[in-house]
Amino acid sequence: MDGTPVTVESVRDVGPDTVALELETPDAFDALPGQFVLLRASPDGTDDADDEVVERHYTLSSPAVDDTFEITVGVDPDGDLSPWLADLEGGETVYIDGPYGAITYERDADVVAIAGGPGVGPAVAIAEAARDAGHEAVVIYQDDEPAHRERLEALEDDGAAVTTVDDDADEALAAAIEAHVDDGRIYAFGFDEFVTFVAESIDEAGGDSDEALIESFG
Repeated sequence: MDGTPVTVESVRDVGPDTVALELETPDAFDALPGQFVLLRASPDGTDDADDEVVERHYTLSSPAVDDTFEITVGVDPDGDLSPWLADLEGGETVYIDGPYGAITYERDADVVAIAGGPGVGPAVAIAEAARDAGHEAVVIYQDDEPAHRERLEALEDDGAAVTTVDDDADEALAAAIEAHVDDGRIYAFGFDEFVTFVAESIDEAGGDSDEALIESFG
């Protein structure tokens, strides 16, 4: 199978239909918060050449990649990869390529991390990296069933401003963006409709969406 083999160190639930995979960091793997990897696996459990290989992109959800790194996976019960990943117990091997992506955080500025749905992983990672480097951090997160609650609470306890809003609360999302549009470098992660709304809200709040670092998941 193509890619670098890495060991799955652990899998844990981090929210409704959401798991975090901690993966072994391979040699010479140097990724920054905001970047992503291409993960390949054979869900039938073997690596024979004739087996079907499934691949998906996942953005890192850990602030560092020293010995291990984390990805957050939304589990679709009807999916061809995520249910298999969620059922892993640790010790299995998956394959990765990367890191990829020009959206990065180098611990060099205050941040406003805006997340929709699965975008919470990189948003939390960036906010944690900022606080670890002594910078201010804001997290704005839209989801009816938030994931990574413990990390969000830890960020809040550490002085970060954390706002969560429901999926249908677009006015509240826009208000949160307006309140924090000048509080740091803006990052946004989520599906296309979400990040389009975020970009429009940034502009309406007097900011410049062209300067924001926005990643659409399609």
